[in-house]
Amino acid sequence: MPSPWVQSVAALLLAACTCHLSYAQQPPAVEAAPAGFDAELAQQLGADERGMRPYVLVILKTGPNKVPAGAERDAMFKGHFANMGRLAAEKKLALAGPLDSVDGWRGLFVLAVANIEEAKALVATDPVIIQGEMVAEYHKYYGSAGLMMVNDIHKKVAKKTF
Repeated sequence: MPSPWVQSVAALLLAACTCHLSYAQQPPAVEAAPAGFDAELAQQLGADERGMRPYVLVILKTGPNKVPAGAERDAMFKGHFANMGRLAAEKKLALAGPLDSVDGWRGLFVLAVANIEEAKALVATDPVIIQGEMVAEYHKYYGSAGLMMVNDIHKKVAKKTF
């Protein structure tokens, strides 16, 4: 028969192993979602676990070809607004708007695309880019997936359209 000391050490080791095994068999604790979290909406908007998603920020700057005032310029900007409307309807354009033209910065797009190459392909369809009235600068942006709701909310607060 082993000594009482050996029996005590064996009992402690057995207890430690048993505790370790029972802990290892427990499923990992699931962090509770905050109050108000809407998993379906998060998925619909492309949100990650932080409620964020990747975008591409496009800065529109004054280009090399100023189209003179008149029918051609009017048609170009009509096409510019139609293009933005199409991209918004396709859920590719999360946000757009004019800037103050300081330092040639004319406007911005926030595109809901994964990379700059896809953003360049979308922006290349815009008449202001095609005509050279504006040029685009591209930056990766990581922001709230809630930004995807701006266009739907805007429809509810705008009395006039472009």
